[in-house]
Amino acid sequence: MKTIYTRLTRTLLALALLAAQAGCLLGPDFVPPAAPPVRQYTREPVSMTGMADQDQDQEQPQLLLIGADPPAQWWRLFGSPALNAAVDRALTQNPTLQAAVSNLRAAQDNLRAGNGLFYPQLDAAMKLERNRSAPALQGSSVPASVFNVATLEGSISYALDLFGGRRRTVEQLGALVDVQQQLRDAAYLTLTANVVNTCIARAGYLSQIRLTEQIIALEQQQLLVIQARVKAGIAPFADQLAQASLLAGNQALLVQLKQRLSQAEHLLAQLQGDFPADVVVPAVELDDLHLPAVIPVSLPSSLVRRRPDILAAEARLHAASAAIGISSAAQYPSLDLTASYGLAARGLSPLAGASAPFWTIGPSLSAPLFHGGSLQAQRDAAVNAFEASQAQYRQTVLAAFAQVADALRALQADGRVLEAQSEAERDARDTLALQQASYSAGLASYVDLLTFDMQYHNAAIARLQTLTLRYQDTVSLLAASGGGWDGAPSSGWRDPAGR
Repeated sequence: MKTIYTRLTRTLLALALLAAQAGCLLGPDFVPPAAPPVRQYTREPVSMTGMADQDQDQEQPQLLLIGADPPAQWWRLFGSPALNAAVDRALTQNPTLQAAVSNLRAAQDNLRAGNGLFYPQLDAAMKLERNRSAPALQGSSVPASVFNVATLEGSISYALDLFGGRRRTVEQLGALVDVQQQLRDAAYLTLTANVVNTCIARAGYLSQIRLTEQIIALEQQQLLVIQARVKAGIAPFADQLAQASLLAGNQALLVQLKQRLSQAEHLLAQLQGDFPADVVVPAVELDDLHLPAVIPVSLPSSLVRRRPDILAAEARLHAASAAIGISSAAQYPSLDLTASYGLAARGLSPLAGASAPFWTIGPSLSAPLFHGGSLQAQRDAAVNAFEASQAQYRQTVLAAFAQVADALRALQADGRVLEAQSEAERDARDTLALQQASYSAGLASYVDLLTFDMQYHNAAIARLQTLTLRYQDTVSLLAASGGGWDGAPSSGWRDPAGR
């Protein structure tokens, strides 16, 4: 008997080996899309000449370094320890990033589970039954009896992947792992960009609030002077109404700026995984930030290999390609090799003694003959889904290139507008200095002095707004270029599960 078992086992393994070697892999083999045949992001090259930061009367030109990838921790280019701490806190506690990490682990677990399809499946079962026979069903007239049956059985089965359906299934699971990995990277990049932008916006609001408060104080002084002139009969009451209206407008603007400041802090709390009441406000000021003098910008040919959203779309395209192979293999026969051995007795105790062995061994072949066209329809659906994924991939690439182009043009415009507004601020400051000298010499009124002072503060606010926008557009360009994600966690990264 042992000799028979040995021969059958060898035969079973030989059939499995031959089938594995002879199996074909249906469906298209995935080929990653080629990089777009473009050499620049905009129709006309972006000129950065004249893009100088006039802060503190020091010109700091900002240049593009085409072909260089941003560093891993790109936000450190702004030179603010408080900003770095805010980003690190968000990377540690943000729930969206934690969810992305957990989704990646789940996809990896599914892939490991899918790899089990390539191994024989070994199972064991034990069953205890109490039965009552019905001899009349077999045409017998003997009395019915009640008896116990205990069985102990072990089985082994192996599905031969003749047409690659299982291999395509595992390939699809691997592609889904890539999707989740890129979604995690995208969450990382989006989170860091949002934190930096929020901190910059908050710093801009703080500076605007301070200048607006100074303007309100000047307008209040001017209103007192005008009220005195109206009371003395040397100024019309309309001047007082106009000044009061101007003061009320700026007071309303101050309330709006403070509301936006609160909203920025609440958004920062959400990004850092805190409740608004527990927000840790970073001490980030515009004066503490340094505009990156050189901005690395990835080449168009390498952007498709760096942007997480593009890589995620490519991974989805890979999964859709594997789905065609899965649906194609479902149209062909499947072959399973199975073997089982067990013991049967009239109870649990006899299983170890006087039990009756039983066994089965042999292949099982099944082939789809007629399914009402559903199998072909499923393959057609997989092909259409693949074509849809191709279109979505192209759309993702187009959107990514448009984002880089928009950021480049925005940064170019910011530099030129900032240069003009810085000049306007200097002119307003010089005019104010001349007016102060005239007032000291008794050649100008105090009302005129306050008017020129307000004009200077308004010019300073306009410049602050453009400077804030320039910082944010710099962030947008760095993020649109793929950030600095290189597939390895940065020093600010904290795995929420500690693994």
